[in-house]
Amino acid sequence: MPITLYAASIPVFTQMLHSLDDVLSKAEAHASAKRIDPHALLQARLFPDMFPLIRQVQLASDFAKGTSARLAGVAVPAYEDNEQSFADLHARITTTLAFIESLSPEQINGRPDQEIVIQPDTPRERRFSSQSVYLMHYGLPQFFFHVTTAYALLRHNGIEIGKRDFVGTY
Repeated sequence: MPITLYAASIPVFTQMLHSLDDVLSKAEAHASAKRIDPHALLQARLFPDMFPLIRQVQLASDFAKGTSARLAGVAVPAYEDNEQSFADLHARITTTLAFIESLSPEQINGRPDQEIVIQPDTPRERRFSSQSVYLMHYGLPQFFFHVTTAYALLRHNGIEIGKRDFVGTY
């Protein structure tokens, strides 16, 4: 039996957003225990030209909600990108999870050959010939890049997390 678009997207986004939320909790506890200014972790970068932790989490949630919305053929929810704290990031992840978990398998699986266009009528317009091409070659890789980078930032800054924390519960 072939895997469905729903099975390849929503449960994966859900699992990884929960694990991202958990590693952020560990980072928050670490900062408190070690008396580290949380802002130092939230603004941490792996290299000066990379986005800080806050932006990595924002982008991970953006790709989860955006990819899911486009697969379902519904409007992508707009977020303000004004998070300043761990609590704000937890709230963003919770909001994203609520949105993606509200989408049904029928919404996601019902249009497999639908072309998906992102940033229409702009110089950055991208066209994907089907939902599966969009999900497998764009949405999931972008999402995993930002989740992985957020994890790496925290690990690099001494948070005691490992592979089990990254993978989470499945």
